[in-house]
Amino acid sequence: MGKHFGNLARMRHVITYSLSPFEQRAFPNILSHGVPNVGRRFASQVLKVVPPLAIGYLIYSWGTEEFERLKRKNPADYENEH
Repeated sequence: MGKHFGNLARMRHVITYSLSPFEQRAFPNILSHGVPNVGRRFASQVLKVVPPLAIGYLIYSWGTEEFERLKRKNPADYENEH
């Protein structure tokens, strides 16, 4: 039936190892190492990410409010229309 994909060529002096997916542990040490690592990474990056996002949001909201304010007509300009 031919060679399988991993065995297409024969190389000398090259040793390959493989482990079956059924023998691997999918989430080893997820609670003892994974969760604290996420917390540490988040804490180290939050001061780099949040201030620019907050400044961008404040500028965007100010610009939107200023645009809406400038779109409206001034009622004092039309008091003596009759």
